[in-house]
Amino acid sequence: MFKRSFHAFSKDRVEKAKIPKRSFRDVTRQRMREALNNPAISLDASPSMSDASPKVNSSIVTIAVGRDKRLFAAHEDVLSRSPWFAEKCREHFFEPSGKRFDLPDEEPEIFSAVLEFLYKGDYTPRLLHDRKRGTWSLEGATFTAEDLTTTPRSDRTAATPKKFVGFNESATIFHSGVGDYVLRDTVVYCTALRFGLPELQRLALRKQGLQSGIDVATILRSARFAYANTPASDSRLRAHYLALIIRSRKVFKRSGTMQMEMEKGGTQLFFDLYVALCNHIDDLMEIGQGRSPVVDT
Repeated sequence: MFKRSFHAFSKDRVEKAKIPKRSFRDVTRQRMREALNNPAISLDASPSMSDASPKVNSSIVTIAVGRDKRLFAAHEDVLSRSPWFAEKCREHFFEPSGKRFDLPDEEPEIFSAVLEFLYKGDYTPRLLHDRKRGTWSLEGATFTAEDLTTTPRSDRTAATPKKFVGFNESATIFHSGVGDYVLRDTVVYCTALRFGLPELQRLALRKQGLQSGIDVATILRSARFAYANTPASDSRLRAHYLALIIRSRKVFKRSGTMQMEMEKGGTQLFFDLYVALCNHIDDLMEIGQGRSPVVDT
């Protein structure tokens, strides 16, 4: 049995009330309200998730991003919600030309997502929560909201090196430092890690788990990027890729790209994958012997 709510317009007519989907920002607002009303509740969210608007007297900071020096402008107090930017603003406090600095190694599209998060608490496409079903989805998604579904690598022509040919173009960006396409949410995660925005890290990881239709080559390239831009102490994104490859092992073991990447080496990814597979086999053996898997401490 389940309850339905209705709006009554007359004695003879009722209409079912629609339950709107809530965004990640809406959910965070609710958490903040609950924490304020109940001091016993711990609120694990970054300051950037607050509803406070920029201060009227907050100075404007100009940032030149990427190799083409694309210009962005933001309020100092909004940027300072990131410890990294707060320190940068202090370093440029006494400069006569105003607060302006360069980020030549960042991607403009990713930096735009970071700014959107700092101002709005989310970045496009928004994360939506269906309270009725208890599920999460991406705004405007037309694909099945499952974990990354691997697909055969699509051919790319030399004439269009920056054109992604695949099933889910919106999930990837062309990264100038890599020279090819990588998963957008992975880059957002690594950028959030550098800027000290843990809530943005969690948001990017959740969004990546809802993507699908990504080819094997892009997944492996993105996994290399993740390993190169995260420390061993931050294992969440790394573990995401290990679990993905193990779940999709039937696809990866037939992949020539996987074989080529493993032979090339140069990353801890494949040793970690070997350890994860060994642990997976040990767990299956423990279950087969009627015992619960032992968790390492």
